[in-house]
Amino acid sequence: MTRDTIVLGAGMVGTSLAFHLARRGRSVLLVDRREPGRETSFGNAGIIQREAVKPYAFPRDMATLLRVLPNRRIDIRYRPQGMLAAARPLWEYWRHSAPRAYAEIVPEYASLIMRCTEEHQVMIEAAGAESLVRKNGWLKGFRTQRVFDEQLDIARNNEVRFGVEHQVLDREALKAKEPHLSDELIGAIHWTNAWTVVDPGALVQAYAQAFNALGGDIEQTEAHQLEQTSSGWRLTTASGSFDAEEVVLATGPWSQNWLRPLGYRLPMFPKRGYHMHYAMHGGAQLHHWLMDFESGFLLAPMQAGIRLTTGAELTTLEGPAHYGQLDAAEAVAKQLLPLGERRDPEPWQGSRPCMPDMKPVIGPASRHMGLWFAFGHGHQGFTLGPITGRLIGEMMSGEPPIVDMTPFRAERFADF
Repeated sequence: MTRDTIVLGAGMVGTSLAFHLARRGRSVLLVDRREPGRETSFGNAGIIQREAVKPYAFPRDMATLLRVLPNRRIDIRYRPQGMLAAARPLWEYWRHSAPRAYAEIVPEYASLIMRCTEEHQVMIEAAGAESLVRKNGWLKGFRTQRVFDEQLDIARNNEVRFGVEHQVLDREALKAKEPHLSDELIGAIHWTNAWTVVDPGALVQAYAQAFNALGGDIEQTEAHQLEQTSSGWRLTTASGSFDAEEVVLATGPWSQNWLRPLGYRLPMFPKRGYHMHYAMHGGAQLHHWLMDFESGFLLAPMQAGIRLTTGAELTTLEGPAHYGQLDAAEAVAKQLLPLGERRDPEPWQGSRPCMPDMKPVIGPASRHMGLWFAFGHGHQGFTLGPITGRLIGEMMSGEPPIVDMTPFRAERFADF
């Protein structure tokens, strides 16, 4: 059976764009080796980050670089083999983080982030998934006044420029919102127009069910080969071959495995994250998602327990797990909240697909008719899935995209 479109990858991005294509009347097959939302989209912090209008830049000041060098921080760690494997992309990442280059990237990146909640709302309603979403924002907590003041200046600028809404909480106001917190934090920024999700994997599954209700098909199988045919594309899998006029690669950090055989060399590199769920002692509760900004971890009250997520680890996609970063975060987190026993048999790990200019790749391939790209969202695939889905749907259907797509085309990496 020949379909209009095959979407390869059933994370938040792939599932969202499959939904938007089916909504436009296309026959769509969504393919992944696992159930929708069971890879990277499963293990994130569960925040739809309306406030994240500025991407994570590579640190350029010497003081920060010297703090990172001993490789003992919670927010960022590195593995020598990972640094070596991604040497050129990381150099480009550093270069794009220079003030002038970064200033040009921010409004392009923000053009996507600013639409994240409204595009999620479309899919939340279609999926009947309101019970999974909280719309009371999240908290970024601080330990020192200097860093608190610096981040408040950024927040005020982002509110004026990008509509990021926030409230300032001193120690007393923070304690009123989270009475079981210790006194380690002096205050917080409450991002009030960001949303949170109590089970990120379940939200992706709900979106997949909405896609299915539109007539879309889901095939859980291992994909082996993608080749162009005289009439379109053929995907060979463990359960057979599937043909379509067009195919979309939404395979996150695994996209390189599909790009190289087709002759595309894009400078993607992975950032790994870890999480663990915990019980709470003595009936204590956490009511909001809470980031310890200066330590570099986040605590989230999920359905499965209090989820502790680490910062980033620069390593290879296949590199062995190193749980020291999670252990260090746990030790500090237990000073903030009365965390109890671990609830998971072992820590979860997942990799984020990052591009050196901090922007995703969204749009048609330059050398193959009917091949489309939707990957490289870095830390924000969960946030940006629905807007990416809408944009791919608009482009594939010949509609004018609501965002200028020039900054997100793969051709910007022509020198790789």
